[in-house]
Amino acid sequence: MILFSTLKSSVFYYPTDYSTGFLIVGDFFRKYAYAVWYTVVISWKTDGFRKCKYSLFRTNFFRKDFSSMKAYERLLSYVKIFTPSNEESTSSPSSRCQFDLARLLVEELKGLGISDVTLDDHCYVYAHLPATEGLEHCKALGFIAHMDTVSDFCDHAVTPVITENYDGKDLPLGTSGRTLSPEMFSHLTSLAGRTLITSDGTTILGADDKAGIAEILTALEHILTEKIPHGPLCVAFTPDEEIGMGPAHFNVKKFGADYAYTLDGDTEGEIQYENFNACSAKVIFQGVNVHPGSSKNTMVNAALVAMEFNSMLPSADTPRNTEDYQGFFHLCSMKGDVSQAELQYIVRDHDAASFEVRQKTLSHITKILNEKWGEGTVTLTITQQYRNMKEIIDTCPWLITLAEDACRACGVTPLILPIRGGTDGAQLSFMGLPCPNLCTGGLNYHGRYEYACVESLESCVEILKNIAALYAE
Repeated sequence: MILFSTLKSSVFYYPTDYSTGFLIVGDFFRKYAYAVWYTVVISWKTDGFRKCKYSLFRTNFFRKDFSSMKAYERLLSYVKIFTPSNEESTSSPSSRCQFDLARLLVEELKGLGISDVTLDDHCYVYAHLPATEGLEHCKALGFIAHMDTVSDFCDHAVTPVITENYDGKDLPLGTSGRTLSPEMFSHLTSLAGRTLITSDGTTILGADDKAGIAEILTALEHILTEKIPHGPLCVAFTPDEEIGMGPAHFNVKKFGADYAYTLDGDTEGEIQYENFNACSAKVIFQGVNVHPGSSKNTMVNAALVAMEFNSMLPSADTPRNTEDYQGFFHLCSMKGDVSQAELQYIVRDHDAASFEVRQKTLSHITKILNEKWGEGTVTLTITQQYRNMKEIIDTCPWLITLAEDACRACGVTPLILPIRGGTDGAQLSFMGLPCPNLCTGGLNYHGRYEYACVESLESCVEILKNIAALYAE
């Protein structure tokens, strides 16, 4: 069943079973027909059309551009495409499903009239928009967002839900039994009267970072249709950012930008150029398993040694107890028994010296426990992930000033905040491409309480347009 109407309500529910695509044949239709933007196929379930009350659908025929899309409309399309990266994979991209979104983005870029668009074997999308006449001398500016999502809460398709005129109070997430509550997330009260996009509470939303993709595409559309003067513009969409591998095969030379911004932040107006120094730590514990009835002075319980290891870390240095520039040890997973146990940590700190101390702390605890329980009982493996880009961005502070001016130009208060995480830009900055991070208008990333604010999405589009225009002055 294909729906060809746009129906408005205070809440829009989107079905789980769908197909999204373009009905485009040849260059003629790519230029002159925007036949179907959303194709929604609703499968009959035992409870009728699930909980689907309305489906937002858009059709435009015989348009001369692939345009007139709002950022939130693009986001609704993108989040339904399954793109979790896989930390256990050794391939690049780590999951083949990321190509599904990449191919769609290639077609959309071409549909906007951008001819220089490529998709490589590692699932990187590159596009280039030549400078407007008279501005060819400007240095090239880039915008980057990532296509993958976290793998958490991704065991089935995303069902986005739109709530118009949010009242600032508890917001039930579909029929999941979960509630987006100001008691837990105090910033929600400031969004009263706005339009929110959430999942149905059973999955992530995927605004991280499909909101960034939607904003870049929408900004490009406006730049072209409004004929905004600009220098050379470069766009890239990357895979595997969520597992720290986004820049692994990024071709800086092919991208062609001298400077760039990632769109991978959250709160409207955020501008970020300080991120964590980051590493992961795997700790393996080897036990001695004998019969518990005759184990006096013989048994070494690997699970208990693992508990002892964790107890020796500073108890307050956890994500729950830290904010701003404060670092932490984060126990991500644990498993084991008497014979063998394993702890997986990520370690974060903005300050390079403190970051080094944290790694030495892990090594010192390992040494102490091996002295106590026998050499080889504890094995520590530390893997470096990314560094604080501040030392690079400090060499070109005007990038931050430019972003601040772009925010103010559209009535948004700039917020200079540290990133309590990392972005592709952190690694790219050390690869010769200075790359601060900008907001996307989404919040509560990586969980079932993730949401995006429609008005913030549109503000982010305006910020990008202003950056492009101001950069060319």
